[in-house]
Amino acid sequence: MPDPTPDPQRDVRPTLEAVAALAGVSRATASRVVNGGAGVRQPLVDQVRQAVEELGYVPNHAARTLVTRRNGAVAVIIDEPEFRVFSDPFFSRQIRGISRELNAHDAQLVLLLVEGSGDFERVTRYLAGGHVDGVLAFSLHTDDGLPAIIRRFRVPTVYGGRPEHPAGGEAPQVPYVDCDNRGGAREAVRHLVSLGRRRIAHIAGPRDQTSALDRMDGYHDVLPDAGGGLVADGDFTAEGGARAMADLLDTHPDLDAVFVSNDLMASGALRVLRERGVRVPEDVAVVGFDDMTSVAEAAVPPLTTVRQDVEGMGRLMVRLLMERLNSGTGAWPESVITPTELVRRASA
Repeated sequence: MPDPTPDPQRDVRPTLEAVAALAGVSRATASRVVNGGAGVRQPLVDQVRQAVEELGYVPNHAARTLVTRRNGAVAVIIDEPEFRVFSDPFFSRQIRGISRELNAHDAQLVLLLVEGSGDFERVTRYLAGGHVDGVLAFSLHTDDGLPAIIRRFRVPTVYGGRPEHPAGGEAPQVPYVDCDNRGGAREAVRHLVSLGRRRIAHIAGPRDQTSALDRMDGYHDVLPDAGGGLVADGDFTAEGGARAMADLLDTHPDLDAVFVSNDLMASGALRVLRERGVRVPEDVAVVGFDDMTSVAEAAVPPLTTVRQDVEGMGRLMVRLLMERLNSGTGAWPESVITPTELVRRASA
């Protein structure tokens, strides 16, 4: 015979019917309130919400998905290897901004990293499965396969950073969020010129990323006659910045300033200058880009740099995506370019 003793582990979660009964409304009305539907008078909304709180009701995700046709999840796709994502404070800041804004919209973050061509198949399968409502993709490269995958499955998307062509060559209405990379670079180089520096070099980021290209363009806006030999390529890492700084000192020992395309590379450049016995800023002034305070304030000397609101840009990406998902019209919001600001410290 079955054991008549109640099982304390048995699922006794309150049902939507119980919420409706306690609130004194129909099940359909309770469902509309719980799932964010419109057309319910505020007094009834308040009654349902009070019943939800009293009973501790938690909506069934599968049932809610059927009603709203939404998964409550957003994929964040970063086209960088794992070691870059978890060692570069830029990514942690942007992910933090995205996560906080998604929390405010009661949505989950699903992180997908793309380290090589083999990962595109995995991302393709995931998007094809319809597991997410939208995509936030950043750190795109010129030859990136992500935009084509996203177009294929028509997933609402916002890009972090200006694509090589508007939205990677797709319809220009697909939005992106970026900072004024070119304007910020101009301000950095003008600052070095105002200090009386005349041999100003540039350590550039990867040339398959638009942020690096825009910052290099800003450098040339101010110094159109600067020779190609005064520009050294880096890779947005401290090691890349160190290598580029060493090359510049070997080929141009008379340089008196350097604008570096991000703070991590600037930290590597400062290390090489220190090892070579070059005084900063007396002999060589240094300006970075990003204002990653964990890097800039810990640098020796503290780094003058261009600030961009990385966390705020992550929040903006989510807001643009939610605006698209909630509009009901399929219309895309406009892209956003955020301002930058020169933060002066001891290096220049």
